[in-house]
Amino acid sequence: MTDFFAHPSAIIEPGARLGADTKVWHFCHVSAGVEIGRGCSLGQNVYVAPGVKIGDGVRIQNNVSIYTGVVLEDYVFCGPSMVFTNVKRPRAAFPLESSVPYATTRIRYGATIGANATVICGVTVGQWAFVAAGAVVSRDVADYAESTGVPARQTGWVCQCGERLRFESSAAVCGGCQRPYALDGEGRPEPSPR
Repeated sequence: MTDFFAHPSAIIEPGARLGADTKVWHFCHVSAGVEIGRGCSLGQNVYVAPGVKIGDGVRIQNNVSIYTGVVLEDYVFCGPSMVFTNVKRPRAAFPLESSVPYATTRIRYGATIGANATVICGVTVGQWAFVAAGAVVSRDVADYAESTGVPARQTGWVCQCGERLRFESSAAVCGGCQRPYALDGEGRPEPSPR
């Protein structure tokens, strides 16, 4: 008996560990050695490669492949058809040797990757960051940063709820959830006590 749900069309290889209340939908493939936390959702046609670690409460929408070397921390959102890579300069004629580790890509707590965005391997997307749909991320994204475009550039700051923050001097109050923020000594937002 399992405490997660898997659609009958899903393939979950022996040795994969899935947390309670996780749902794996149509035509997914979860490889051996994968660890998926509690309360996650893997939409239709999601592939999870060997050794991948996925935290609690993660939402992976349809047609996303999570390759070896990708780490998704708790409450990450991966939009439909977004793309991860795990080799910087792939060549069919010169495959990566099995002894060479894949580049590590880390998506930190609460971050969002929009639909059809691409995340090039070896970067870190900071906690609560928001990568817009269609963006191509080729360098690290700061905590709470909004990144858009090709290549992705920071275009603002976002609240934990996802709304854009508008700072006056060094303070902002989210227009959505009313959470207050202040800029730290490096000019980056951090939540303020209410």
